[in-house]
Amino acid sequence: MALALVLSSCTLLGGGSGANNPSTPKPEIASSAPAELKSYYTQQVDWTPCETDFKCAKIKVPLDYSKPDGGSIEIAALKLPTKGTSKGSLLINPGGPGGSGYDFVRDAGATHFSEKLRANYDIVGFDPRGVQRSAPVTCLTDQERDAARAKIYDMDTDAGVAETLADNKVIAAKCAEKTGAVLGKIDTISSARDLDILRAAVNDTKLNYMGFSYGTFLGSTYASLFPDNVGRMVLDGAMDPSLSNEELTSGQAKAFEKALRSYVERCLQTGGCPLSGSVDDGIRQIQDVIAAVEANPMRAKDGRLVSASTLVTGMIVPLYNDDNWPLLTQAFGAIMKNDPTPFLRLADFNAEREPDGSYSSNSTFAFTAINCLDYPMVTDTAGMRADEQQLRLESPTFGKYFAFGGTNCKDWPYKNVRTPAPVDYKGSTDILVVGTTGDPATPVEWAAALRKQLGQASLLTWKGEGHTAYGRSNDCIGNAVDGYLVDGKTPADNTVC
Repeated sequence: MALALVLSSCTLLGGGSGANNPSTPKPEIASSAPAELKSYYTQQVDWTPCETDFKCAKIKVPLDYSKPDGGSIEIAALKLPTKGTSKGSLLINPGGPGGSGYDFVRDAGATHFSEKLRANYDIVGFDPRGVQRSAPVTCLTDQERDAARAKIYDMDTDAGVAETLADNKVIAAKCAEKTGAVLGKIDTISSARDLDILRAAVNDTKLNYMGFSYGTFLGSTYASLFPDNVGRMVLDGAMDPSLSNEELTSGQAKAFEKALRSYVERCLQTGGCPLSGSVDDGIRQIQDVIAAVEANPMRAKDGRLVSASTLVTGMIVPLYNDDNWPLLTQAFGAIMKNDPTPFLRLADFNAEREPDGSYSSNSTFAFTAINCLDYPMVTDTAGMRADEQQLRLESPTFGKYFAFGGTNCKDWPYKNVRTPAPVDYKGSTDILVVGTTGDPATPVEWAAALRKQLGQASLLTWKGEGHTAYGRSNDCIGNAVDGYLVDGKTPADNTVC
């Protein structure tokens, strides 16, 4: 089955608790709140101790911003309180769409963010609407998810495409039945409006924000909607909001192919590499492995079937962070001895499947639901086949597995509510855009494009491999980002680390 875009940050592997902390909005927040939304902007938010060292809250937002009196949903947020003097809150989105900011800050807040940053800001993660704890998209049981992931489709035949469409139509109907009306209201524009209510909920007059990957799209959307409310905003691993779904897929396919070549080059220089010869030879050996599994799917040690699509998914995961490239080397060594188990484990990690067979999040379903609302997609078979041929040319290893993404949305119960367009930011506050030269998921060219569209912005680039930069690169990036967020010193445009 076609791989969907994988935009979540796979680089992501405490503060005081105290008593309950009700937050009464500052007068300027109440006075500037839109009249029809004033009750949301002025709600009292109770931050209660949770998760050992954190504080948690649920913030009400309208289900439908065009009908603010027509019901509400709750956004779950988690705060890592600063141990210093707080400048306010730094809201975090780790990517996706579908990534849980709650989980990210809980699990990595004390390590991913510098001591300087944590000494000056409360770090706040939240689950956007449709994600995990915030009116989550719900579709299949764990057993049904296993079955769907294991199914193999022959996309070279019209019958295979038709079978894919039929199965996805059933899944979409289950999503609609189990999730309810919120399924049609989890687009990024609605989430950006939620972000402004979250700003009020943490009692900040300006939004201080760090978004990774898809989080940059959410952040730039916020900047276009609320330009006067932008505080200090870092967009790391930038997406280009002007690109279509098909253009995004093309960019990723080429970038993952580039990242694979970088991996092979390093592997060949390292002892124990199961590949041999030149970089081109190594790529061909990998392509031969994929072709062999496509012809004859393999069984992992637990008896589950590993298809070529599952193999490719597992192959992509370590490419997000070059620190994990040794895992890819181990997996290739195993599969060349007819054991696909390490690749299945990597694919399970991507799907957030636990060893006991349970799934720990709804990120896969949220991803599809949000993208189907955010992007018009090519969904006719002829159009998808034409895209596939182009993807095969652009990415000989991965291209065919990035194709047919439109099958996920063809029979989705809600049509897209957005058309891709350049971001329109009229604010006066500098925004910091960060790109990585070897980023496979958000190519560095997208960062340059976003910086240009924002206008009032600065571009910071890391010469490195993997997805996103802050928290996993070097002191040059870390000091530049911290200096901007804490000291208000915007790095010179086009600074390279």
